[in-house]
Order: sequence, then structure tokens, then C-alpha cells
Amino acid sequence: MSPLHSPRTRGESLASLPEHSADSPLSVHAMTVAYHRRPVLWDVDFDARPCSLVAIVGPNGAGKSTLIRACLGLVPLAAGRVEFWGRSYRQQRRRVGYVPQRETVDWDFPVSALDVACMGRYGMIGWCRPVTRSHREAALAALDRVGMADYANRQISQLSGGQQQRVFLARALAQDAELYFMDEPFAGVDAATERAIVEVLRDLKSRGRTVICVHHDLQTVEDYFDDVLLLNMRVVACGSVAEVFTAENLRRTYGGRLTLLDEASDAVARAARGV
Repeated sequence: MSPLHSPRTRGESLASLPEHSADSPLSVHAMTVAYHRRPVLWDVDFDARPCSLVAIVGPNGAGKSTLIRACLGLVPLAAGRVEFWGRSYRQQRRRVGYVPQRETVDWDFPVSALDVACMGRYGMIGWCRPVTRSHREAALAALDRVGMADYANRQISQLSGGQQQRVFLARALAQDAELYFMDEPFAGVDAATERAIVEVLRDLKSRGRTVICVHHDLQTVEDYFDDVLLLNMRVVACGSVAEVFTAENLRRTYGGRLTLLDEASDAVARAARGV
């Protein structure tokens, strides 16, 4: 049995295995997740490179959002282990930020955009303690970074979909994390918001952060990301976009279920030719 799949004793660190490094912001080892005994993810292994923008790509039902939620402890693991810089999520929680799908948020909750951004500071403030002026200023600065400072006092229910997404991005920025998970941050947003999000991602990378995004638009993977994880219940391929994001790997990931696949394959081929 290979070291990758060998049994491990309680408390054994991923850093002791050659395939995983304590320097990696995220190490997923042999992760299996099942709903009602039906596997959704199976034997997933993955290391995120420090200071990189990573896309998780795959068809609907491939387990992309489940992978993120399992890493964050929001759904239980049937098998495997997840570590952040060689330690558990509970130990590294303050270093990890999360932007969920918009559809999972109760937008009727009576809070302002600034209140939402301030939530990113709670790990520093502590429970049941007031939000001080310095924390509010940090949250307002995060709103300004995503172009939402003028909407700080607006109720989130009164914002457009793109504006709501920017506010939740500001919440993550206010946390000042080192690793960010973003679940479909570009879904349903306008072109201006998409450009704003891309600028934020690039700024995060320039400051040494790592960002892992569930992403659906195959046409923009090469423009927006450094690395890609191609997922369909299991890892089909992972690595740099230049090496892994190929027509053959896309076909292995999607099969015949994606009508856009031929267009994406053509785009990959044109990029390879420098067209």
C-alpha cells in the first residue's frame, strides 16, 4: 500500500507524508464525503500552493461546493483529513476566510452593508464585545476596496445581486485572512462586479494570500487563475492552468454533458497557439 493511502494513527500530521506539506495553506488527504451513505466526494487528495489563485472546476453535482464546505467543517467527513498549514481548521480558523454562495444567505436579515463587513472582524473582537471604532474603520476600508463604501448604511436587502456579492467579499477582506474560500463569486454578477472581484483576487495574491474559488466559466479560467482543480467526485487533474487545463482533461471531467465544452476546448487550443 502506498504512503498516500496507508493507515494513519490518531494525531499523525500530514507533514509526515511526502505528498503533503505543512507549508501548504490547504492539504486535503483522502477525503470522502457521503450524503445518506451515497458518496459525493471520493478519496480526494489536493494541496494548494501558497500565494496562488485556484479554480475548482467541474460539472454540476461534482462536489465542488461540498469540497469547500467539508474543508471548513460545515459537512462531516466519512474519511480522510484536512489541514491548514499542517494544523486543524479549529486551530487556524482566524487565518481562513469564506465567501458563500449568494443563494445560501438570508438577504432579508435586517443589517446594513457595514454591519456585514464588521462580521469579518468578529474573530479579533471576540464574542459579546462591542465593535470599536478601529474595527468599523477597517470594515469600511474593506467596503471601499470593493467599491461599496457609499452603500455602507444601506440595508443588504436593498442592494442588487452584484452589490450583495461585493459586500460579502468585503466581509472576508475585513477578516484579513491568509487563505480564502469563495463559492462561485462570479455567479450572477454584472460585468463591473466581475472586474472588481478579479482586481481584488489579484491584489490578494500580490499580498501573499491564497484564494480557492468554485468557478463555472471555462472561458475565463486561464485569465483569472494560476492553478486549477478539475473535479468530478474524484480529482481528475490538478496543477497549474498551463499544464492541467487541457481539452483532454476537460473531456475527462465533463464527459459529454457540457455543450460549451467544444468552445472551451477551442479556446484552450487558440491560447496554446498564441492566437
